[in-house]
Amino acid sequence: MDKQALLAEEQKLRRLRRAMDIAATLLWQVDLTLEEAQDVVNHAKHTALQLFPDKEETFDLIYGSRFRRILVEKYHLQ
Repeated sequence: MDKQALLAEEQKLRRLRRAMDIAATLLWQVDLTLEEAQDVVNHAKHTALQLFPDKEETFDLIYGSRFRRILVEKYHLQ
């Protein structure tokens, strides 16, 4: 991978990390209904898949589980 491609990939990773951190912060700190919280998760997933198409399984493993833990704890889900 050339240097320019590597820099572009690193930039996409930073954008992904920032978007996922913002979504997690919204879920924890903003008074949202469960439906609104699920919309935040869906938007985060859409953002991730725009940056990294065909990585839905990876999203579900890494960020999906993170967001599920937040929703379970905040909304007392099972």
